[in-house]
Amino acid sequence: MAKNDSFFNEIYGTYFNVVSSILQQAQAGELTVEKLNRIVQEQAFGDSYLTIPKSLKDCEWPLLQNDMTTPLQYTPSMPLTILQRRWLKALLSDKRMQLFDVDCTGLEDVEPLFTQEQFVYFDRYNDGDPYDDPQYKKHFRLLLQAITEKRWVEISFFSGRNEHVKKKYRPLQIEYSAKDDKFRLKAVCGSSQHYVNVARIKDCCLLETANAEICEQKAPERYKLTALLTDERNALERAMLHFSHLEKTTERLDEKHYRLQLMYNKSDETEIVIRILSFGPSLRVQEPAGFIELLRHRLRKQLALRAKE
Repeated sequence: MAKNDSFFNEIYGTYFNVVSSILQQAQAGELTVEKLNRIVQEQAFGDSYLTIPKSLKDCEWPLLQNDMTTPLQYTPSMPLTILQRRWLKALLSDKRMQLFDVDCTGLEDVEPLFTQEQFVYFDRYNDGDPYDDPQYKKHFRLLLQAITEKRWVEISFFSGRNEHVKKKYRPLQIEYSAKDDKFRLKAVCGSSQHYVNVARIKDCCLLETANAEICEQKAPERYKLTALLTDERNALERAMLHFSHLEKTTERLDEKHYRLQLMYNKSDETEIVIRILSFGPSLRVQEPAGFIELLRHRLRKQLALRAKE
């Protein structure tokens, strides 16, 4: 690996970052001896307190003058390494990231660190959103604008039952499902919250600005479930990946068993049920009773469908 690609380039070490903070204060004319010592105490290692202030005050590092100003003309900055630039290019080249109309200026000649084609997804559906479709991009960015400017929109779309719907919504946020590889809009319609898959939208137009009360999002209903996880077939690692977006605690009971507690929003309950079931007997929900009943209901429906085949 070339030197510029190193993760451990010394300019990203603690000394450089601490001294950079000190010099920024000096350039602003706000540096004092007390401030210098406090920055070192808060941001550096313990033994740095003996090294950094002395080296700066004794001009061993000729960066500070006696009046606590600096001869430097430019603010210290940390240039991106080639590796960091390649990583950024890989992220910004993602079709989902491009929906946000990101600026890739300065990365034109950089080779991405990886491409999406190098990834094989075995746990998500293959009918993801059409991120290359110009109409999809137009609707997505218009919804982002409506969220930013707190405006109403009129949306025309086809529901999951293939029924044509045309309503006025106040967009709140756009959510992404890694399992479905789809974006959906969370919005207010009337007095209730609705979800609309962005790919189902056929037409969308901006309307007037919404009232402040409507723009305020109510805190989502949150629930906690407790499950016993048996670490077979790499179940623990899979659970950490599947539920990485949730607030959770994991308690080790013995070499093979763990108690897993998950916090989730009521609106995501169906998806959590599906994910729990995907673990089979490796993950057994212990509480609450209501969630256990949801699991049983889902299993009964699956058995009924198989019986009809």
